[in-house]
Amino acid sequence: MDFGFYVPTRGPLSAPENMKTLVTKGEELGFGYMAITDHVVVPRTVDSTYPYSDEGDWPAGRDGEFFDQLAVMAYLAGQTSTARLLTSVMVLPHRAPVLTAKMLSTIDVLSGGRVTVGAGAGWCKEEFEAIGAPPHAERGKVADEYIRVFKELWTNEDPEFHGDYADFANITFMPRPIQHPGPPVWIGGEGKAALWRVVRVGDGWYPIAHNPNFPLDTLERYKTTLDVLCGLCEEGGRNFDDIDLGFFIMRWGSEPGEALPPMGTDNAAIDDGRRLMSGSAEQMAMDIIALRNLGVTTLNLSFERASLSETLDCMEAFARDIIPLGN
Repeated sequence: MDFGFYVPTRGPLSAPENMKTLVTKGEELGFGYMAITDHVVVPRTVDSTYPYSDEGDWPAGRDGEFFDQLAVMAYLAGQTSTARLLTSVMVLPHRAPVLTAKMLSTIDVLSGGRVTVGAGAGWCKEEFEAIGAPPHAERGKVADEYIRVFKELWTNEDPEFHGDYADFANITFMPRPIQHPGPPVWIGGEGKAALWRVVRVGDGWYPIAHNPNFPLDTLERYKTTLDVLCGLCEEGGRNFDDIDLGFFIMRWGSEPGEALPPMGTDNAAIDDGRRLMSGSAEQMAMDIIALRNLGVTTLNLSFERASLSETLDCMEAFARDIIPLGN
């Protein structure tokens, strides 16, 4: 299993020298993925519900600061040599599809073929409106079509596409990505609409554990939704074994006052209501083993703390105390 970490694109840790220190240390520690989030603007009034907090509040949007995702990826490509660059996730309707395909292809070439595209339909209606994106109500259709545009441009020497949101022919699109047939596209999201998108146009499934509406924060919950995806693949004529499984667990480690069961030896004991990646190092290592046995090949976490030194300490502790136990 590969492990990855979130690279902050806002706040003090996003200063260029801090990002460079984080990703350099991450590669040194053996992390295989660097995850970069995506927002273009932050509306000052947001009525849309943020899907990854219990209250629907968007904590990261309070100060309005975000670096552009693809610009950060290009910067990090020049600071690293082995770790993969993962959009986590790219809000597909935010950018015109042909230009986005070009930028991703360029970063793939400049990085030596290290781009993975985590892709989502988006949740913030007000941000869509502010940047002139297609209608938020159509975001699912837009997401599907944009992915098809990417793949047409990345694989066809004479690309042509005629859709509802993109229309082109008689063009040259060069350079194409180093990776063939292009950077993997992992679909973010936990609900059935996202799972169907995986079946239709995705190369992988990349959910977050902590969506209150579709929680995947225990082993049993994750297994249940994975079974749903498997059934949809069968229904849609897709080979489930061809789908990459990535997973992003933002909250990990013990939380204050959290009751944890004793370490067990089977899946039932591992789950037992305990939040995935919580408890002792041994318990978290067992979670890693259980997820690997279910087919998860990439596990991303957030190590972000108040300061750079605390964040680095957290990364080092995970690499030193937990990863070896899970291998």
